[in-house]
Amino acid sequence: MKFIETLKNVWKIEELRNRIILTLGLLLVYRFGAQVVLPGIDASQLENLQSNTEGGLLGLLNAFTGGAFANASVFALGIMPYISASIVVQLMGIAIPYLQKLQKEGASGQKKITQITRWLTIAICLVQAPGYLASLPTAFGIPQSAFLLGTGGVFYFSSIVILVTGTIFAMWLGEKITDKGIGNGISILIMVGIIATLPKAFLQNASSRLEGNNVMLILFELVIWLVIIFASIMLVMGVRKIAVQYARRTASGGYEKNVMGSRQFLPLKLNASGVMPIIFAQAIMFVPSLIGSNLLKDTSAGAWMQTNYSDMFGFWYNVTFALLIIVFTYFYTAITVPTNKMADDLKRSGGFIPGIRPGSETSEYLDKIMSQITLPGSIFLALIAVFPAIIVKLMNVQTGWALFFGGTSLLIMVGVAIDTMQQVNSYLLNRHYDGLMKTGKNRKAIA
Repeated sequence: MKFIETLKNVWKIEELRNRIILTLGLLLVYRFGAQVVLPGIDASQLENLQSNTEGGLLGLLNAFTGGAFANASVFALGIMPYISASIVVQLMGIAIPYLQKLQKEGASGQKKITQITRWLTIAICLVQAPGYLASLPTAFGIPQSAFLLGTGGVFYFSSIVILVTGTIFAMWLGEKITDKGIGNGISILIMVGIIATLPKAFLQNASSRLEGNNVMLILFELVIWLVIIFASIMLVMGVRKIAVQYARRTASGGYEKNVMGSRQFLPLKLNASGVMPIIFAQAIMFVPSLIGSNLLKDTSAGAWMQTNYSDMFGFWYNVTFALLIIVFTYFYTAITVPTNKMADDLKRSGGFIPGIRPGSETSEYLDKIMSQITLPGSIFLALIAVFPAIIVKLMNVQTGWALFFGGTSLLIMVGVAIDTMQQVNSYLLNRHYDGLMKTGKNRKAIA
């Protein structure tokens, strides 16, 4: 009853209600587009494509697009080219002075960076779209009879334009959700795509268990899944609080000497890099297999690399994957957590860490703390990332369902859900209602 009352409170806030309705409407448009097959392709002859994307790396990619990849949809490339472009621009900002200058210009600079990211997204789509279309009759085994207009220049040109337009339209939907809806639009599109493939994966695994009369095994798998979700929530929300003391200001705007001010905390996240290390490592894991099949072809080393790094549930694949995640966690944390800027901001605002001198000593102290908490955070992240392989080997779970026992899919769902709930929570608290995680009774207005 309390939960129902909280939902009623959410519906009472007109601005929040309108944002939720708009978000749901735009998500419905996105899900509808994921079912629209490219013109010139017979949707009834896509069985081979759909069977090839039920597990492994292609299954993960198909989950990110909400099944659009396996449907040869107009949204087949999904929003991932935009994510790739954002990562490239962010990394280029470390080395290119022009991008560094834009980052310091505030809103105007961010607007230019967004425009650069959009153009780079189009460039990436122009590379990925022909590769995807060329793979349909070859790697994915779609029969030639499925291509109603043939596979000539007309089909390629029109399909490339449609695929690029689909990604740009999905990017526009995400930006509109961010501006006018609730939550981060791009992340929500990915989360909805992942959730859309979850029921099918679960039912396929459950049906195989029922055939063997293993009902209790289904329940046991669900318990493990809930435990992994809880562990992912702890990883996403885990912080190390650094005590910060602020000197009390006088009426003239100066600081009173030898007078203790308010004590606050500076939260340093246990996993400040989010899912980016997994995405980076996932991209690198394509390289060993390509080297083995091309550069070291017809050699024993090449055959070993191709065999061991083509199976994402294999031992050596996951050992390398975990090590790369730990390395990239340190790398991404170092470039995204500006300890020098944090120390300067504290100094300018009259804050200091008790026992630590403001300035460079504070920066070194924060950097030391970040290094200490990043190690357990990176190991925990690596364990969650490789847990799908563990669950496949120990319990013989189907690969499609196993992808939801950890890795990028689960962390994205958990992270986006928490972020969206926090935004809804802020609306409720601002209107003097209890948040989603509390009782549904009205809070007393603050005088």
